Amino acid sequence: MAEDTPAIPAEAEDTGPKKSFWGHLNDLRVALIRSVTAIGIAVVVCLFLSPWIVRVLVYPMQRMHMFERPRSTVTLQIGDARIGPFEVEKEKIPGLPAGGPQNLVLRVGVAPMGKEQVATLTVEPDAKAGGAGEIRLHNLSPTEGFMVAFHVAIYAALAVSSPFWIFYMGGFILPALNLKERSVIFSWLGWSGFLFFAGVLSTYFVLLPVALRAAIQYSQVLGFSAQDWRADEYISFVCKFIFGMGLGFQFPLIVLFLVKIGVLTHAHLTKFRRHVAVLSLILGAVLTTPEVVTQVAMAIPLYLLYEVCIWIAWYWERKKRRAEAAAS
Repeated sequence: MAEDTPAIPAEAEDTGPKKSFWGHLNDLRVALIRSVTAIGIAVVVCLFLSPWIVRVLVYPMQRMHMFERPRSTVTLQIGDARIGPFEVEKEKIPGLPAGGPQNLVLRVGVAPMGKEQVATLTVEPDAKAGGAGEIRLHNLSPTEGFMVAFHVAIYAALAVSSPFWIFYMGGFILPALNLKERSVIFSWLGWSGFLFFAGVLSTYFVLLPVALRAAIQYSQVLGFSAQDWRADEYISFVCKFIFGMGLGFQFPLIVLFLVKIGVLTHAHLTKFRRHVAVLSLILGAVLTTPEVVTQVAMAIPLYLLYEVCIWIAWYWERKKRRAEAAAS
């Protein structure tokens, strides 16, 4: 009877030929091509959807006055042309309707009276009111409309196609990691996504309207009108601010990673508070736009997140000391 074939240990099993450097380079090339293709397709789709995307980006302008006391405004409208709105005090214009603060439009028209035409003035609620200091966006060149749509499509495509290019790049990186490393990567990626969207949403609904209102107030202090902006510059400002804050909210993950591997401790984080305050302002200039309003708007939440990191580091060290005391 033939002897049984001895079992081959698992660690000695032939796992097949390992890929050479050029094989890995080819895999990277394929992942990059697929990622760029996904982004390119998203750009084309977003170009057709650019009017709706622009409405989303313009929405924060409508919330600039959310922290202000409501005030009455009047807009003069002749045909489709609108002048205003202008902030008014109802006590000085007794003819305005009674009640609380209102946004009204004075519509100028013409009505026949016998053989003559007389001007008419009707007062009605302003459905398009955005408050005093309403901003109007303008294109100032023949090609600027297309450039605005293209810039909007680029920023939107990066966000829309992110699940695809993250999947393709992850397919290149993950095979080099073991199961434990993969679980850690997925955990940190989950927190990274949560912080990114937290930064984007808080910026879109709170920080961006405040920053826009502060920019208007600062222009008025300097004696300049701030009711007419270039559409391209506004879109660029909003997109950079939103994406910059999303990236800036990754700062706590970097700090906690350094704590986890032992490079930083709770004592170090406490000592570096003043340095981080300056670093937050620098990140505000690098990741958004280099002016004071956005720097401060970004620095404040980043510094608050750093304070959260200090408490988490303290908790981790306390938990580690307890575990060591229980083991001894």
